[in-house]
Amino acid sequence: MATIANKDMLPHRWHITVGGTVQGVGFRPFIYQLAAAHSLSGWVCNTGDGVLIEVEGLPATLPLFFDEITTKAPPLARIADTSHAEIPPQQETTFRIIESSGRSQSKAGIPPDIATCADCRADISDPANRRYRYPFTNCTNCGPRFTIIRELPYDRPLTTMRDFVMCPACQAEYENPMNRRFHAQPNACPVCGPHLQWDGLPAVADDAWAISQTVAALRAGAVIALKGLGGYHLACDASNTTAVATLRERKGRAGKPFAVMCPDLEAARQLCDIDADAERLLLSPEHPILLLPKNAGYYLAEQVAPGLNTLGVMLPYTPLHTILLTEFAGTLVMTSGNLSEEPIAYEDADARERLGHLADHFLTHNRPIHLACDDSVARVHHGQAMLIRRARGYVPQSITIAEDELPQVLACGGDMKNTFCLTRGHTALLSQHQGDLENPVTLAHFEHVLQHFCAFYDVKPLIIAHDLHPDYHSTRLALAQGTGPKIAVQHHHAHIVGCMAEYRLTNSVIGVAFDGTGYGTDGTIWGGEILVANAVDFRRVAHLRPVALPGGEAAIKRPWRIALAYLLNSGMELPEASAAILGLPDMEATIIQTQIARGINAPLTSSMGRLFDAVSALLGICTEVSYEGQAAIELEIAALETGQSRVYSYNLENKVDGTLIMDIIPLIKGLLADRECVSKASLALGFHRTIAEMTAAVCVQQRDTTGINQVALSGGVFQNMLLLELLRQRLIELGFEVYYPSLIPCNDGGVSLGQAMIAARRYQQSCV
Repeated sequence: MATIANKDMLPHRWHITVGGTVQGVGFRPFIYQLAAAHSLSGWVCNTGDGVLIEVEGLPATLPLFFDEITTKAPPLARIADTSHAEIPPQQETTFRIIESSGRSQSKAGIPPDIATCADCRADISDPANRRYRYPFTNCTNCGPRFTIIRELPYDRPLTTMRDFVMCPACQAEYENPMNRRFHAQPNACPVCGPHLQWDGLPAVADDAWAISQTVAALRAGAVIALKGLGGYHLACDASNTTAVATLRERKGRAGKPFAVMCPDLEAARQLCDIDADAERLLLSPEHPILLLPKNAGYYLAEQVAPGLNTLGVMLPYTPLHTILLTEFAGTLVMTSGNLSEEPIAYEDADARERLGHLADHFLTHNRPIHLACDDSVARVHHGQAMLIRRARGYVPQSITIAEDELPQVLACGGDMKNTFCLTRGHTALLSQHQGDLENPVTLAHFEHVLQHFCAFYDVKPLIIAHDLHPDYHSTRLALAQGTGPKIAVQHHHAHIVGCMAEYRLTNSVIGVAFDGTGYGTDGTIWGGEILVANAVDFRRVAHLRPVALPGGEAAIKRPWRIALAYLLNSGMELPEASAAILGLPDMEATIIQTQIARGINAPLTSSMGRLFDAVSALLGICTEVSYEGQAAIELEIAALETGQSRVYSYNLENKVDGTLIMDIIPLIKGLLADRECVSKASLALGFHRTIAEMTAAVCVQQRDTTGINQVALSGGVFQNMLLLELLRQRLIELGFEVYYPSLIPCNDGGVSLGQAMIAARRYQQSCV
């Protein structure tokens, strides 16, 4: 026990509070050991607000101790604030960890689920260790957190581990301040902890048998429903063409790529190019799915990621995954256990019902999951993670977005790739990926997760923010929430302010918002927008020339329809326009022309995403799509095949109100003129370069007008890394400061953050 070194000197005592993500990350053991190092007495405990500390010792030592709380904190801790006050000494001689207190206010940060640490991997690999091949091994530095916490403070009785009573050996570890399992709430072993279940059989201690059954089934080509950390996966042998095709057919997923889980880094290197930054991210505590370029050694079934030059790769992040992949000795498809855009299944009975027709066998376990959390998806950009889907490993980590105190806001996000956002104090709490709100299962899941977030963090939203679109499910959800003010936020304004909030930009920026769909203030479909925006308001200063979207959403799945609309818009007659799109039936072309001419289900759109689709079809790269973004993805892949291209013409036209129209008809005509003599790759690259040049030109014009030199890029189109990099480089050459989302997705998964910030600032402004 820690003792005061010199009892003859008059001690001082400090009362210290620490806020942030400081529970479930080994913080109390860290404080205990830090107090021992400085010969301090006192105590530490968890509260609903964070961590409370009282320390007593030499006057000169206390400031050092206080500073080292921040400078030497555990790697998984995220300290948001600290404070101290001097109080009367109590003449204590020991330092201790005491029971948690204060369940009423949940201001403490909840830690995310963390991948298995190196020490625990060593435990399950050591035949002499009592946790050898135990699938639920964890310690203070790793394992389940967010998905098993029922309420705060983070103590075992308030988690889904409450029914597993620790055996004497585990209890001794839990009570030993020098053990890395000291106060590890999910601590367990084969004697006292959870166990695997195979095909509905009761959980028994023979986890090895369940693993061997699973491996045998996978090798035989079966599809397995596998219960993991935050929900179920569907797994099969990624090198077995028949197994992958079977999974595709059952899941109704014609072309969208599957993610895979490799047994280790070396196995991943056989499939993809992995540089030092990618390796760091693959091995990070978050262990996201990382999009990586395929290499010459790629050997998996073509149907894993058909037609793509990248593969979504993750490494085992639980002991169960590690043991399973080691015994299987190969790479598995590891895709979310759901149907398209539903939330991941996580409750056993529900999983049986929803996945029973998809899986041949079930490998489950008897540790309940309290909240579902899908895998995060990221890519590396300039050495940093750029999130595409923010979930496991990152949620519910708060994001500091303001220097001042914000009102409590609930922002309900968009309908696709939905997340919601709560603001509290200086921070934003962004939910995990929910899915598509058109699905009733997702709507119910939204309500479930929102209820728990509000309870966890003691948030009672004063203001509700929602998308401007009156028919969005998220809008209806917002209008049904509480009695506070409801604030509608334009979609692309939210995209830009979400990016601004991540970087805490407070002045107006030039915002480039390129995506597929967003409801505009004029009632049309926007998506190729350049705004001058701040956190309260915006001006639409430039946009693509609107074009008809024949068939509405049907055109998204048949990009040739959009291509035909652009050709007709350019002044071409139908026979010539129809002939320009390879294989287009004349009768169908006539119907589309009539739709456009009469305005029958042919809404106008300025969408950049739809322009990418149209050009992909026009170049004969992709005319029919089976998953979101396919035409644009294949266009980008084609462009990466060459370094040779030219920049095509475009027009910038001034409207009466001063808005610029970005007219790309000259670009379309240029691509058509070159199509017979220039490769598809060069044409595709030329298109990307032209869009980047045109966008940069508008930014320069706006800087000349407004003096603004900061540009924020957001929207789903910026998942196209070629366009992002071409535009980023060009803007930097022109002297701009360039920002784009990294901690939040640039797609609609980040919209709720922008909505929340805009609603908070508008409310504050209205109260002045």
